[in-house]
Amino acid sequence: MASLALAGALLAGSAAVPLAQAADDELKQEQRKVEKQLDHAHDELEHSSARARRTAAALEASVAELTQARAALDTARARVTAAKARDEQMQVRLAAAEERLRVARAEVAAGQRAVADQRASVVDTVTSIYQEGDPEMLAVFSILESQSPSDLMRGVEARKTVVGNETAAYDELRATEVLLKVRETRVEEARAEVAEQRREAAAHLRTMRGLHVEAREARAAVRTRVEARRTAQRTAYAAKQRDQRVLDRLEQREERIRRQILAAAAKSRGGYRGNAGGFFDNPAPGSYQTSPFGYRKHPIYGYWGLHDGTDFGAACGTPMRAVADGTVASSYYSQVYGNRLHLNVGNVNGQYVTAVYNHATSYTVSAGQRVSRGQVIGYVGSTGWSTGCHLHFTVLVNGNASDPMNYL
Repeated sequence: MASLALAGALLAGSAAVPLAQAADDELKQEQRKVEKQLDHAHDELEHSSARARRTAAALEASVAELTQARAALDTARARVTAAKARDEQMQVRLAAAEERLRVARAEVAAGQRAVADQRASVVDTVTSIYQEGDPEMLAVFSILESQSPSDLMRGVEARKTVVGNETAAYDELRATEVLLKVRETRVEEARAEVAEQRREAAAHLRTMRGLHVEAREARAAVRTRVEARRTAQRTAYAAKQRDQRVLDRLEQREERIRRQILAAAAKSRGGYRGNAGGFFDNPAPGSYQTSPFGYRKHPIYGYWGLHDGTDFGAACGTPMRAVADGTVASSYYSQVYGNRLHLNVGNVNGQYVTAVYNHATSYTVSAGQRVSRGQVIGYVGSTGWSTGCHLHFTVLVNGNASDPMNYL
């Protein structure tokens, strides 16, 4: 864009600066012809550049969406992984609970068999005892028939043994029945635990199915975003190539005209000699510098390019003044620079200098008009490619952009 501005400034300025003695009708005719071609190409370039900005924004948005989609996919995958780990833990707990239930059931079955065996043993014991007669009566008969104290003692001991065997049989039966009840309680607890583990496993299975659906949707979203990014990249590349082709064609013509104008400028005489610093007045009194002259990264294509002027922030409508005496070389509207004005100030220390004002709301002077230092020539605005009210102030020295602060 700087090259277009440069060519426009030089072409327009050639009719107003003191080059009349060196210029001829053929050069002027060629200048007018090229000016028309440049204006048309400039419009085409600006249209293409606007498209490039849109495609760059679309590409940036698609990259951001792809990043978000990939983050969502990573989250979904992490949740699925965590769910699988929890599922494995739940399966382990369920298997352990089922094993405890199996053991408890086996213990109950064994307890039931033990109770049955013990009951049969008690029945056999009691039956055997009573088949020999009533133990109480047998004890009385034993005492009556005793022939000696020793016989009596043997009878009493026998009675104790019989009664003890009966009591032991009943005690063992009761203990076995109590143990059986304990084991049955364990079975119920284990059964309840297994049921709860199975309910949790079923609920978790539903959750996992939902997570798998989310993961599939996230993968599909990533695929969609990847394709969108590819499309945006292709579109942006096509816009960039279009811009480059236009620039290449223009550069050839611009360079030829630039050499012609510089050759004529070399024949001019007079001008200012002295300290260049402070030679210019403030182009917008009351403004403040917001962005300096220098190289920076291109916001669309990413390469390092020259910011060919100094930006001064000021409210829209702030008066802009001529930095020095000079002639308005051109005043026109550019889609990039908005309302744009070139002010030729002539030779400064043997170098041809042009001041360029951009983004103005409007200008009060027109091409070919002589202006005086400090005269109001327009008002700060935000026309063209601008994000806010400011003056983009450029200085051309022998047709090349130079740091304006060297003259302010």
